[in-house]
Amino acid sequence: MILETISQNWQIILLFFTIAILYSSVGFGGGSSYLAVLALTGISFTQIRSTALLCNIVVVTGNVFMYYKNHFYNWKKVIPLVAFSVPMAFIGGYLRIDQTFFFILLGFTLLFASITMWLSKKVVSNPDNDTQLSLTKNASYGGFIGFISGMVGIGGGIFLAPLLHLTNWDIPKKIAATASFFILVNSFSGLIGQYTNPDFEINWGLTSVLLITVFVGGQIGSKISNQFFTAIQLKKATAILIAFVSIRILWKYLA
Repeated sequence: MILETISQNWQIILLFFTIAILYSSVGFGGGSSYLAVLALTGISFTQIRSTALLCNIVVVTGNVFMYYKNHFYNWKKVIPLVAFSVPMAFIGGYLRIDQTFFFILLGFTLLFASITMWLSKKVVSNPDNDTQLSLTKNASYGGFIGFISGMVGIGGGIFLAPLLHLTNWDIPKKIAATASFFILVNSFSGLIGQYTNPDFEINWGLTSVLLITVFVGGQIGSKISNQFFTAIQLKKATAILIAFVSIRILWKYLA
């Protein structure tokens, strides 16, 4: 059964492996790209969302562990971001949405963020010079992004990382670490919200193979990030990935 699943879906498996490596290297789970790949298979949208969130969880769990070992978490800043995002992700995951309008809006938003990040030459290099956002702002950002992420079936890192970069929230590697943790908790919350929805469904045969694939890819990507990326390279790589996602989304829904 497993060999038959692999032989029938080897292109999808290869794409998921590549996505996991690329996205985990900058602190993302890859949920947006998993959604795009699965959308080409004809699988129902509700099933696609749950599979993407599960893959997110597997990829960023390794990331969070690696970043934690390297002391990249400032919990006083991270906790306010996730405290409100978790319940909002649950609510978003439970709701039914019209995907076309949202993805068009998502595409333009991410494109703007990626261009701004690429053009900006400001990179926080000293943790003592980072921006201290108020508790209210951190909670507001986290809650809004968590809600949107739960609706669509992504962890929200692709929203959060540009925002934190543009506000000089912290050094790039701490932003990547925070995005990974944010994705992890919100993917769990969004998945639980989807599970409580009567429309929830999942193909465990294919999903199990994909989970193993992205776990291996995620481990490779997180090690690449910690060993080879400088601060400016990490920021530029994040901008490129976001631009790629936004253009692909707009091409699909506007062409």
